[in-house]
Amino acid sequence: MASVDARCGDSVDQSLEVQEKAELGDRNPADAVGRSAYARVKETLRIFNTHYLHFVQEEEKRCKKAEVDVKIVVRGSKTKSVQKANVSEEDTKRSSKRPDLKAISKMKETDAILCHGKRFGNLPGIDVGYQFFSRAEMVAIGLHSHWLSGIDYMGQSYSKLEEYRGYTFPLAVAIVLSGQYEDDLDNSEDVVYTGQGGNNLLGDKRQIQDQVMNRGNLALKNNLEQCLPVRVIRGHESTSSYCGKVYTYDGLYKVVNYWDEKGVSGFTVFKYRLRRLEGQPMLTTNQVYFTRAHVPKSLSEQHGLVSCDISGKLEDIPIPATNLVDDPPVAPEGFTYTKSIQIADTVKLPISAPGCNCKGTCIDSKACACAQLNGSDFPYVRRDGGRLIEAKAVVFECGPNCGCGSGCVNRTTQRELKYRLEVFRTPKKGWAVRSWDSIPSGAPVCQYTGTLKRTDDLDNVSENNFIFEIDCLQTMKGLDGRERRLGDVNIPTYHLDKIDDKKSETVPEFCIDAGSVGNIARFINHSCEPNLFVQCVLSSHHDIKLARVMLFAADNIPPLQELTYDYGCAIDSVIGPDGNIKKMPCYCGAVDCRKRLY
Repeated sequence: MASVDARCGDSVDQSLEVQEKAELGDRNPADAVGRSAYARVKETLRIFNTHYLHFVQEEEKRCKKAEVDVKIVVRGSKTKSVQKANVSEEDTKRSSKRPDLKAISKMKETDAILCHGKRFGNLPGIDVGYQFFSRAEMVAIGLHSHWLSGIDYMGQSYSKLEEYRGYTFPLAVAIVLSGQYEDDLDNSEDVVYTGQGGNNLLGDKRQIQDQVMNRGNLALKNNLEQCLPVRVIRGHESTSSYCGKVYTYDGLYKVVNYWDEKGVSGFTVFKYRLRRLEGQPMLTTNQVYFTRAHVPKSLSEQHGLVSCDISGKLEDIPIPATNLVDDPPVAPEGFTYTKSIQIADTVKLPISAPGCNCKGTCIDSKACACAQLNGSDFPYVRRDGGRLIEAKAVVFECGPNCGCGSGCVNRTTQRELKYRLEVFRTPKKGWAVRSWDSIPSGAPVCQYTGTLKRTDDLDNVSENNFIFEIDCLQTMKGLDGRERRLGDVNIPTYHLDKIDDKKSETVPEFCIDAGSVGNIARFINHSCEPNLFVQCVLSSHHDIKLARVMLFAADNIPPLQELTYDYGCAIDSVIGPDGNIKKMPCYCGAVDCRKRLY
């Protein structure tokens, strides 16, 4: 069939009419409760990741039980033990137990999928360059609604809808380019895409039979004839993604030609030439490399380097600082780096908490005393070195009186920095922090360190921007505008009795002052749409007013994206030395920015 370039122009505007029919033309800036499309995308992915980690925990329990069963039967009858052991080992690898697919099923059950129907064109809140850590995440958003098929298309049922009257179905809405077929050719702006079907799906890309002109193949042909663009997503190898790939949305492409030919393996395949529409943001991926963020291989490649390690070798991983803003460039100064909390003279730490009786590592949540405090389960999964399943009122970790060792999953926040972090200078926000590594959701990033003080002992509070109030109690009770967090936790009653006073409820009794002493956390900026969240953690004692403050990844964070959390400052809450309300503008740049920090 001949190309239809003459009928279908290269402009993105050509697709807007179809998008408007799909009720997407105005990009839907906010929903009924004022959230932007970007916020709703982020919220949906967070729901998915919470479900995913819950099912990961189920899998870890199942596999652990299978391992225990193997050991038990091996001690028994020799004839039966081998047979049962083999079954148990096979059970631990069962593909039907995939947590990501179970998470999608759960979201469908709870009506949590963001876009229910299939739609043409760009989706609100998903710009070119947006990254996903699995196909299942794209299903949760509605960008591509199948976790396996490369072509996502509208079937005949859509022809009954008024907004699609006059169109011939099926029609493709999105394709995934991930090297599944041996005949694919990807040159970024122009793509030769192999149709679906006939592949053995074993990972070696080989065709084993002819393809047929139906389903997705027919849909792409119809897109060509009716000048309808498709969304293109590219998959790239990634060790930081639990599925082994990162998927990037690369914008809209039009189908300009198609033909059939004998493929590499000798079977008939359909080929589709796609060309990227003009007027879109530049591509962030190409045929071979994933280049959204060019991470330096060494400090020698880092432009504007002003410090090789702001920690002075206290951290196992050096923390460089760069400055491309100031002239002459300066390094962070005016503070002393510390990995641990310093205790002011007026603060007395409580006695150590009684520990669990586990040995080596905590495995059985029903037998672990620390797990009982977390609602009879461990708050973390072991995957990726330990990830918090969901934010809680407080997390109880194993401490100095516990029988387990440093490798216990319930000591996740007590380990050294895991990610390569960098402090960099910004034009309006001062210093900021980013990671050279991808950070999965639920992963601990760093602790907020400084000097532990009584709030009443602070001097010149209005001039110190590095005060972190330990507001675990306020978060538990939803006080002072904070989002209430409960979760399944069992606060020991002897500690609850000590905090039942009105002063503690209105103003946190203790805080961490990182003005002159602190660590990497003191440089992390505020955002009205943050990618980190604050979590109070107790390990050495159980006094929630003196909890450790940890920062966890709220999202899957790609390399070189600035790390931020919500400072939680209420508007008009800061009073200056003159008694007047202080106002500080917010430069976070979020779509839903509140415009003021306080």
